[in-house]
Amino acid sequence: PFGGNIEGVRAASLAYFGKEPQRLSVGEAALLVALPQAPESRRPDRFAEAARRARDKVLVRTRDAGVITALEAERAMAEPVPRTRQAFPMLAPHLAEAETALHPRLPVHRTTIAAGLQASLQALAREEARRIGEGISAAILVADHTTGEVIAHVGSADYFDSARRGAIDMTAAVRSPGSTLKPIIYGLGFEAGLIHPETLIEDKPARFGAYAPENFEDTYRGTVTIREALGQSLNVPAVRVLDRLGAHRLVGRLRRSGIDAHLPKGAEPNLSIALGGLGLTLRQLTELYATLASGGDPVALTHSLAEADRARLDGGGAGTGRTALLGPVAAWYVGDILKDAPPPAHTRGGRIAYKTGTSYGYRDALAIGYDGQHVVAVWVGRADGAATPGLVGRTAAAPILFDVFGRISARPVPLGPAPRGTILAQGDGLPPPLKRFGRLAVAADTRADPFIVDPVAIAFPPDRSDIEIDISGDEPVLIKADGGALPLTFLIDGEPIASEPHRRDVVWMPRGPGFARLSVIDAKGRADRVTVRLVE
Repeated sequence: PFGGNIEGVRAASLAYFGKEPQRLSVGEAALLVALPQAPESRRPDRFAEAARRARDKVLVRTRDAGVITALEAERAMAEPVPRTRQAFPMLAPHLAEAETALHPRLPVHRTTIAAGLQASLQALAREEARRIGEGISAAILVADHTTGEVIAHVGSADYFDSARRGAIDMTAAVRSPGSTLKPIIYGLGFEAGLIHPETLIEDKPARFGAYAPENFEDTYRGTVTIREALGQSLNVPAVRVLDRLGAHRLVGRLRRSGIDAHLPKGAEPNLSIALGGLGLTLRQLTELYATLASGGDPVALTHSLAEADRARLDGGGAGTGRTALLGPVAAWYVGDILKDAPPPAHTRGGRIAYKTGTSYGYRDALAIGYDGQHVVAVWVGRADGAATPGLVGRTAAAPILFDVFGRISARPVPLGPAPRGTILAQGDGLPPPLKRFGRLAVAADTRADPFIVDPVAIAFPPDRSDIEIDISGDEPVLIKADGGALPLTFLIDGEPIASEPHRRDVVWMPRGPGFARLSVIDAKGRADRVTVRLVE
């Protein structure tokens, strides 16, 4: 015993001097030798003078025994005696709490956390949350996406701040991702051959059935490139592309790459997920962007040093059992666009690929980015889910993101070069199908003549395309048609499949791999057909 509830030399060294025992001075070591003889009456935080006399007595005896020199004893006696106890080191408390609950009998937990960076980011989260406002918390995750190792885990602004509900680990809380899924939507569009970064697309009011998305600032840019649409986080173009791809395709691809999105019970994926209409944790978003940074190959994050060591011995098999999220060309297109996104004020852009997000009602502000080695995810908001007017990702979370990268390294690691197969062209240099994104099935322009109906055409999937299907057979394929007079009849290899008469799309459950012929016939007998190959 060393006074109060302190037991053991290491605990006493940390409590009274804030350092490990091997770093103690001669005078500090002498004080700890003296305390166990009378731990309560010699406690330096209560009886400093009694502690000093006991320490000096030990120093005299060690000097007389020739253990230390007279000069060392004199200097040690001149050292002040601590009059307060210091707070114990508390790095990554949420992670430590979760680990001890998961493995209560394990005496030592070895993690991949970098102590210096962790301490720095805990202070950063605390300072920024207090600056932003009352009740605001913040969470930060940092990982090395080349290994999957989590090197910083900040679960809240302050673990002991009850007003900010600091004990809640916000890296594990399911929240709306806002616009942070837009890069994945465009990435799937790149992979499907529907778009290129320089493809033109319309940013103007549009209606998709009963859904009419609006841009964040309630303004529209007209005709823009995909690069501009993603870089400026325009809502309508993202929904247009997802409408062509199908919401089920996005959720299915996320799931197969290891990201299981949360939807309300009984709800089906719809176009609102383009703007944050599902739930993900900050850890899942970090894995998602780590996957983007690695060229589309899945990255499984770990904070266990033992797991990280096993992954290295296995040749980096952290993502075993998961399928690729995107191909390397599509992932590179996304990173090339995101690195040129406008940076926060007073920061330098062009070196970090990043995306911000703001959930509906100003409840969550997000910023996630990566360089050639690290991925960083930042969340800012209230742990109770209450709205904070004016809280947006670009002004609340993005500055923290850039600050974190600055604390990791003075120079971000460059992003990788363009992989083979990348089309580095603009405008007229693009293949004709990639110059302009096709028109949508339902236009918002009410001035159009309702009696003029375009010929029916299968909008998705494209003719002669490969469609990935789940080996378990539970991932549907969404078939979409443009134009034509309702109702539409959809057929697979000549056999009709059930569809709703007022819709221009239908969900198809493939039976297995192989070729399939998809047909659509409108009410006037006009038809279109495509042939696709189903691959596992």
